Amino acid sequence: MAPTRRDFVKASTLAAAATIAGPQLLKADKPRVIARSTEIYADDLVLEALSAAKDAGAQYADARIGRYRRQSLNTREHQITGVSDAESYGIGIRTLVDGSWGFAATANMTKDSVVKCARNAVRLSRAAKSTQRRPVELAPTTPVKGTWITPIKRDPIDVPIEEKVALLFATNEAALKVPSIRFCTSGLQLLREVKTLGTTEGTLITQTFIRSEASFSVTAAGNGTTESYSEELPPRSQGWEYIEELNLPGHAAEWAQVAVEKLTAKTVEPGRFDLILQPTNLWLTIHESIGHPTELDRAMGFEANFAGTSFVNPPEKMINKLQYGKPLMNIQGDRTQDHSVGLCAWDDEGVPADKWLIIEKGIFKEYQTTREQASWVAPLTGTKHSHGCSYADSWDSVQFQRMPNVSLLPAEKDISLNDIVSATDRGIMIRNRGSWSIDHQRYNFSFSGQAFYEIKGGKVGGMLKDVAYQAVTPVFWNSMDMIGGKSSYWMGGTFSDGKGEPSQSNSISHGCPPARFRDVNIINTGRNV
Repeated sequence: MAPTRRDFVKASTLAAAATIAGPQLLKADKPRVIARSTEIYADDLVLEALSAAKDAGAQYADARIGRYRRQSLNTREHQITGVSDAESYGIGIRTLVDGSWGFAATANMTKDSVVKCARNAVRLSRAAKSTQRRPVELAPTTPVKGTWITPIKRDPIDVPIEEKVALLFATNEAALKVPSIRFCTSGLQLLREVKTLGTTEGTLITQTFIRSEASFSVTAAGNGTTESYSEELPPRSQGWEYIEELNLPGHAAEWAQVAVEKLTAKTVEPGRFDLILQPTNLWLTIHESIGHPTELDRAMGFEANFAGTSFVNPPEKMINKLQYGKPLMNIQGDRTQDHSVGLCAWDDEGVPADKWLIIEKGIFKEYQTTREQASWVAPLTGTKHSHGCSYADSWDSVQFQRMPNVSLLPAEKDISLNDIVSATDRGIMIRNRGSWSIDHQRYNFSFSGQAFYEIKGGKVGGMLKDVAYQAVTPVFWNSMDMIGGKSSYWMGGTFSDGKGEPSQSNSISHGCPPARFRDVNIINTGRNV
């Protein structure tokens, strides 16, 4: 007989201890995970889905209801160039039958439709067995019940559109007052996501995510040429208060002036230089050369879309053996960092948010894993639990391994950017992200930036242009010999990182201090070299 809601709640009593432990993953100033029932209608539909899946023969099932509100606003000079405000609501059901996954989703939120959807997922599980490469084994996790909400002061979705437009127009106007500035664009991306997850193991949780991001770019004209500059304004798990703290109108002229300075920058001479990367540039290099290659599905050859596979394979030759960088290099994966866009209480399998070292003192230690993947490398790492890296970008997307926040930890000594510059005799400093290219093994790469500065005799000199740096991933990270301390640490990131087929988009933050890399190959990207 199918379990009733009473049976489910009784079975979930054991989750109380995990619910109490859950908040300890987060800082004390965050809202506590509360041991109480979530929104009743969503809970009931989740329970119907789980009961139907079990009745149809699933050994395991999870059901995930999501309500998504995504809003974007873009402007150029004194015009609104685009407004989008979309809402989506539905349920996705994943089932496991004889070691094979099945998944189905529906936006028809009635009992009959949800039951039918669950049965479809089970049928797909049975059909998938014919292509099964290895039976799925889920790492253990303690069932949990509770709710969690992104700590915010003001929901950005609820801010009147007139207030948002006024802010962006004021930003553009301030930039256009700078001599030689011809064009200016600014925009906002805002998200509110309410997600309820239930599993046949007894988990029942609801999380509400709020994320905010702004953008700013200008173009200057003069000397028969044009130059553009984009300020690095990272997304945050914060409300409208974050957008206000950015003070876009107050900084617009300062940012615009960088584009003007680029008009008189001299072209770089190719060669080998010491390279100082500000955090606003380095975070993307971390994302591409460390974040993606340490995804276990890429390393094992189960995933190649968008970012290819990985040179960090096979695991038995990499874990505790690969010298990724020097001993000052410590890379942390986590979903707990304050204001990061990867912040959560649980992943999309109900696994508590985790924090662990991917690279410790330069040595590769552990991959990013889900419940399915943990057993693949447990004999090598000794870690039998998932690192909580399961995520789906919508109710109609199946959850799979996605990158958590991946960050370079600062030095114990509080070294500043000025200290690194002072210790550099001949080098180039790069600010903000630009174009990039990396091969499908995440091994050979080239990165550029937004602004480049010559370093001579320990001092910042004039501005350069047409700069890009080329390297091989482990060679590059083993050339890093100085990193900043805690006061120089800064968190960048992206609202949308693509992976999978069909593609899904994930939000990730990457923190890091400034860093110096010795004897790096610098190329000139100018057309008339």
